[in-house]
Amino acid sequence: MNAAHDDATGPEGVRLQKVLAAAGVASRRVVEQYIVEGRIRVNGQTVTELGRRIDPERDLVDVDGTAVQLDVTKRYVMLNKPTGVVSSMRDESGRPDLRRFTKDYEERLYNVGRLDAETSGLLLLTNDGELAHVLAHPSFGVTKVYIAKVDGTVTPQTISTLTKGIELEDGPIAADKARLLDTSRGSSLVELTLHSGRNRIVRRMMAAVGHPVTELVRRQFGPLHLGTLPAGKTRDLSKIELGALLTLARRESGVAAAPGEQETE
Repeated sequence: MNAAHDDATGPEGVRLQKVLAAAGVASRRVVEQYIVEGRIRVNGQTVTELGRRIDPERDLVDVDGTAVQLDVTKRYVMLNKPTGVVSSMRDESGRPDLRRFTKDYEERLYNVGRLDAETSGLLLLTNDGELAHVLAHPSFGVTKVYIAKVDGTVTPQTISTLTKGIELEDGPIAADKARLLDTSRGSSLVELTLHSGRNRIVRRMMAAVGHPVTELVRRQFGPLHLGTLPAGKTRDLSKIELGALLTLARRESGVAAAPGEQETE
């Protein structure tokens, strides 16, 4: 079999090592070593033969248990959304929207979920509609970490109340974790970890325990951390971040099969 025919895409598909090299996983030679070592799975099954061919548009591949995006046209961008910007690509009221952050990208990027105008922090932008649907669906329950500046002095008892659960107008809610970070000059900094997709949930929870939010930032979305990304800036996800995000979405995608409302915080 000559090399040209070996790399051709046909009814049998494309050689696995070619696809993974194109996806930036490693060189073909290194990928072949991964196959020999049993580190690569296709649709959940370990691949051991070097001649394996796949359909890049249909087959799901992971390396060492981490999902790989085979479609190199997909883009994944982290934005540190500033306050005063609505989570929309075009705001009907003429308010500042997300277009200013996506105009320099060739791809048509869309936001995954929403942060309300006065909440800043981590927002994911992508042209991967399937991933966006899974991650933004309320039943999916991606873990999110917020830091809230609130009025008043938050006590350890209040922190305990937040994790034990409180009753809101749309049902009970409890933080997965809550930590008091600081208290000074009549205000407190509270870190809340939640997987709820309910609208404005952090603001409503803190108001319910008597500490209205004055500033709110989302620091983490699933495996993604805002880190030192300045407000108003964007960056592409790293290979490690993308792998973690895709792995999470594939593992849980059956949960979010039905369409639903996107969260707002």
